[in-house]
Amino acid sequence: DAEQEAWLITYADAITLITLFFLLLLSMASFDTNKFEQAAEGITNAIAKKEYTAPITLLKTEVQDIVYEAQADQAVNVESTGRGLSIELSSGAFYKPASAEIRDEALPVLAKVAETLKAPRYAYYLFSSEGHSDDVPINTARFPSNWELSTARATTVVRFLIEHGIDPEKLKASGFAETRPKAVNRDSQGTSIPANQALNRRVTIEVTPMSLEEKKRFQMKAATAAKEAPRASLEIAPAGADSAPTQAPGGTSPARTQ
Repeated sequence: DAEQEAWLITYADAITLITLFFLLLLSMASFDTNKFEQAAEGITNAIAKKEYTAPITLLKTEVQDIVYEAQADQAVNVESTGRGLSIELSSGAFYKPASAEIRDEALPVLAKVAETLKAPRYAYYLFSSEGHSDDVPINTARFPSNWELSTARATTVVRFLIEHGIDPEKLKASGFAETRPKAVNRDSQGTSIPANQALNRRVTIEVTPMSLEEKKRFQMKAATAAKEAPRASLEIAPAGADSAPTQAPGGTSPARTQ
């Protein structure tokens, strides 16, 4: 009867959980953290009947909300990728022409994105800033070619993120000039297509989860820095001084001049 066969439900659940466990081990063995997070999200929602959102999914929603509130959907595009998340910034909206200087009106949006990326739940994610240009050559004293311009724009974003408290160890800047266009810059007759060229002028912040090895190295560096922090707080005696306390009475450090 039904009572005698009730054990089948428990048995089926156990077999399902064991199968999923080995699937998770397989995902971890491939070192694809992004796929692992997606699998964990689906399994938790389907099997454990608990609401769980993977960090990368949550980040996409948060950044999209920032874009929506700032009415910047024409300037910022947020897309999921095979490896994580891509936050694309239109160069026309974020940079002054032929410059790596960020426009004043774009700073609030970028600041909110930076504050979001700094959240503890994204502690084990990497942020790669990638600059791209169209095929129109540039030749100025500062930017002899689009390689310098695209790299400088990517580096400006990295510096901005560092200034807003993101660990430099998690950042990278790259410039690709016109070598990776989203759309063709010119038609078959060689005539430029302005709309496509505008699409190609961009900087993307590629968000990817750390691999297991990267996460381990990052944790080791963080632990080492935490141990060295107390020693770094002690002041060194100024050169030429006969004697100077490393720490002022009462536990406060003497002021240092530069």
